[in-house]
Amino acid sequence: MSSVAGPLASAGTRLGYDTRPGVPTEEYDMKLAPIAPGTLDKLRRVSTATLTTQLFKLGFRNTFLHGVRPLNPHLRMVGEAATVRFVPAREDLSSFEAIATSEYPQRKAIDEIGPGQVLVFDCRGVDSVAAAGEILMSRLKARNAAGAVTDGAMRDYASIQALDFPVYAKGMAAPAHVHRHLAVDTNVPVGCAEVLVMPGDVLVGDEEGVVCIPRHVADQVAQSGLEMEQLEAFVLEKMKAGAPLRGTYPPDDATRAEYEAWRKSKR
Repeated sequence: MSSVAGPLASAGTRLGYDTRPGVPTEEYDMKLAPIAPGTLDKLRRVSTATLTTQLFKLGFRNTFLHGVRPLNPHLRMVGEAATVRFVPAREDLSSFEAIATSEYPQRKAIDEIGPGQVLVFDCRGVDSVAAAGEILMSRLKARNAAGAVTDGAMRDYASIQALDFPVYAKGMAAPAHVHRHLAVDTNVPVGCAEVLVMPGDVLVGDEEGVVCIPRHVADQVAQSGLEMEQLEAFVLEKMKAGAPLRGTYPPDDATRAEYEAWRKSKR
């Protein structure tokens, strides 16, 4: 059985789930610290560009999943992470018969996904095979999941685009995942596009890609991000009206005072 040791153990306990050394991954305490009411709704109104800036200000510099793109750029995604970990396939373990069982981690995660969760597939950046396809994505949608993310590929690409369900992937590939992957675990910390994703972290996706927000700062980032969006909407109006960058972007004291008056007028 796998376990998580060192700094991650204390971090996991702080965030509300048990990752102490010797605690099996299947026995994680998933009673996560609650996210404040309204936080996810706020995040739906904040761009990934703004979120990366707010996270940077808090010291988080590796939160954007580089190379992971939306199959349908018109859909936004916000939800709490559930995870699947793939390892390299081996011929005596990876077969279509083996992956067809209900206990196979990939299928089990999909069948047990909760409403509003985002399923994150750790494919180690391998995009020559598909983590999933239209049928499995349709099952996620039927379970009222919030979306799916992989640093690998998807197949049935055009069909998934028509699902009206947010899916983000590194690319497209026809072969099934069994050619290169073996799913071995669910709801454990994973790396996706070289970003750490912990179960319960908040994934936000828009037309530019996906950001992973550590759960314990989600409320703070949602509020500061929304405030930044409002400020930049005001700044954009001034830019379009011919204002110079100096004193406007970033705003000086005079521009901020003007913004506060503008904001109050919009209430």
